[in-house]
Amino acid sequence: MFHPSTLLLINLVATWYLVGLIWTIQVVHYRQFDLVGQAHWLDYHRRHTSGISWVVAPAMLIELTSSVGLIVYRPAGMSGTIAWGGAIAVGLIWISTAFLQVPIHNRLAKAFDAGACRSLTTGNWLRTILWTIRGLAVGYAMFQIIELR
Repeated sequence: MFHPSTLLLINLVATWYLVGLIWTIQVVHYRQFDLVGQAHWLDYHRRHTSGISWVVAPAMLIELTSSVGLIVYRPAGMSGTIAWGGAIAVGLIWISTAFLQVPIHNRLAKAFDAGACRSLTTGNWLRTILWTIRGLAVGYAMFQIIELR
């Protein structure tokens, strides 16, 4: 089993990887969806969703697992509020993904829809904000641990 501090480091790395990724998706990818055009949309979207799945899914699973692990194996000096708050934020991110982003992507997999693209971009701000707050909180927890040593 991992030492609790190692578990926190794994969580920190996975979370900040996802923070960078979600900001890239939010301000680069989603904003350019409407520039693809009808003729190329279905191929573009299929490539986007299949490619992004390989980039995001492993990190999300690592983040989820390590977030739950931090509740059970919390390092000395890490507050329970950060551990539980982080796990709750991960849960909210997964719920948003499953019930907001995935259904919109499923709709976009059938045809281009400018309104769906706008909904995707707008709704994704929830995940962007949650991941950013998580990143800051996990970073703060790591500094707490470092200061104890």
